[in-house]
Amino acid sequence: MSAITQIAPAVAETAPEQQWRRPSYWPFVLPALVVVLAIIIFPWLFTIWMSLNEWKVGSPTTFVGLANYLRLPADPRFVEAVWHTIAYTALSVVLPVILGTFAAVVFHQKFAGRGFLRGIFIMPMMATPVAIALVWTMMFHPQLGVLNYLLSLVGLPPQLWVFNPNTVIPSLVLVETWQWTPLVMLIVLGGLAAIPIEPYESAEIDGANIWQTFRYITLPLITPFLFIAGMIRMIDAVKSFDIIFAITQGGPGSASETINLYLYSVAFVYYDLGYGSAIAVVFFFLIIALAGVLLYLRRRTMWTEIGGGA
Repeated sequence: MSAITQIAPAVAETAPEQQWRRPSYWPFVLPALVVVLAIIIFPWLFTIWMSLNEWKVGSPTTFVGLANYLRLPADPRFVEAVWHTIAYTALSVVLPVILGTFAAVVFHQKFAGRGFLRGIFIMPMMATPVAIALVWTMMFHPQLGVLNYLLSLVGLPPQLWVFNPNTVIPSLVLVETWQWTPLVMLIVLGGLAAIPIEPYESAEIDGANIWQTFRYITLPLITPFLFIAGMIRMIDAVKSFDIIFAITQGGPGSASETINLYLYSVAFVYYDLGYGSAIAVVFFFLIIALAGVLLYLRRRTMWTEIGGGA
């Protein structure tokens, strides 16, 4: 007890001095705050301010309030771009998730050359989008493209691919699927590697076939990973620009024009910065809303119970 009583006054005497000498972390945090304000917050505040004005390059700004936003529902080209974005995003999420899951299940099996084939399979996602677009543009050519040649080998008629308004979006989704299916495969492979072997041993003892094992064991246990892959693909596909612009520039006509491309045309082709800023603000909140819905669904789904009940 005497030792404790001797230490206590010493601590009490040094506590105010330590508190007075406590370093402040503001000098370290302040540069990061300045960068965030300068690069992220200020541009968005300025974009919102521009959306409330009629501002064309070379003309003075005129405050119009919400007039630019009220133009959007009556703009047929914007409404068409919204539907193109929805269709493109939905296909660009569903197809890579399905094909990536199938590829992950295949590459999860042990066979000779598995590592080499995995490396070959993930190569598309490492290529630059413009290079991919140039290669696929040549492949889509109605007369000289290799895709129509492959169709002729199986007796199918040639297609116009990106040169036909009815097939341009599925053709662009084909490029998106080819490039980003490996990403889904890698995410799902991580989930498959984390699954314990005991459920599969029990299923084998019970006489379950391959489909039943996948349906009742593998699929429920990799559902969280599929959700993450789908969310990443959704956010990436809804704001896709480079592939579409490099291949079709929104054509033919405006058949493949998404919100991103229409925003680019309004702001940097027609130089209507006020209306383009309104589209950018709406587009930003659309992405936030989609991400919010997915996060809400993720929180409502009990992933641990899914895994535990499998």
